[in-house]
Amino acid sequence: MSIVRYKRSELPSLTENRKSELKALSDSDIDYSDIAPLEDDFWKKAERGHFYRPVKTQASVRIDADVLAWLKQPGKGYQTRLNAILREAMMRDLHQK
Repeated sequence: MSIVRYKRSELPSLTENRKSELKALSDSDIDYSDIAPLEDDFWKKAERGHFYRPVKTQASVRIDADVLAWLKQPGKGYQTRLNAILREAMMRDLHQK
């Protein structure tokens, strides 16, 4: 058996015949033998949005000098710290509504 690889943009469209075959396929006819069984413990440890990476947008913001000094005090990464503080405030606000 040879492996055929496609890029997502190159996947062939399903034909009408194949669509009707898939629609007619019952759950009991689906072969799950190549899928590892998942224990209940797997879902207890699952993290929602684990692979979520938000899109960054550059912005110019006026911040009080003492606040900026406080953010920069621990060293490199003050923009990341500022983003984390703002995200925490946003999430808290969203969950209160």
